[in-house]
Amino acid sequence: MLYILQEKLIFLPSKLPTDYEYSFNHPFEEINITSSDGAILNGIHFKQDQPEGVIVYFHGNAGDLSRWGEIALFFVEKQYDVIVMDYRTYGKSTGKLSEEALFSDGQLFYEYASKYYDESLITLYGRSLGTGIATWVASQNSPFRLILETPYYSLLDLGQIRFPYLPVKWFLKYPLKTHEFISDVSCPIAFFHGTEDRVVPYDSGVRLFNSVPKPNKSFYTIQGGRHNNLKEFSVYREGIQELLLSYQSNKSEDK
Repeated sequence: MLYILQEKLIFLPSKLPTDYEYSFNHPFEEINITSSDGAILNGIHFKQDQPEGVIVYFHGNAGDLSRWGEIALFFVEKQYDVIVMDYRTYGKSTGKLSEEALFSDGQLFYEYASKYYDESLITLYGRSLGTGIATWVASQNSPFRLILETPYYSLLDLGQIRFPYLPVKWFLKYPLKTHEFISDVSCPIAFFHGTEDRVVPYDSGVRLFNSVPKPNKSFYTIQGGRHNNLKEFSVYREGIQELLLSYQSNKSEDK
């Protein structure tokens, strides 16, 4: 039963009608990308007149772009363009879910970003479920930076923690082994994790951080932070600002 129902346990999408009209307090373009198997992948591209860079944002496992677009405005307000997609079965996106599809769809949106921005301008951002996808995409490309909010060592690891009495490794179709992908990431990596996270344990993020073999990494511990409230803490807000400023400083030096 768990094998058959695992998509319903892992993914919590909400659907939007195809004629739904997004409304955000910032200029944006709605985009649709067709995958090789015919799936239609819906996304939002927030645009600035003079952006500092672009953030390709891979969201968590609940909701759709009507919600995640609002969350992405946090970065838009910092003078960045933001591209955020809905996974298959989320919002207006169509197609059948699979781990391979999550990765290939993420790559499609990276390639979309690469048409408009040099890789040195691209920051990949993953939140919760999206951290595994963002890490895989980073391992296949050369973005400027990878930022992970509430990341997991692997979904297999989380499944074994949540269901210790079941042979999870034998039936999980979405192991999302972030710890394996991350060893091939060449850009700097920043981690943000709350100590009171009850969805993805803080120790899972620390374990992932410790698995990174390269020194260009940083970890921001949010004391008392839970899974969905890190933005309320100054450590998170100041850490994000520090990372974005470091990018702006690097861009100035390149000039």
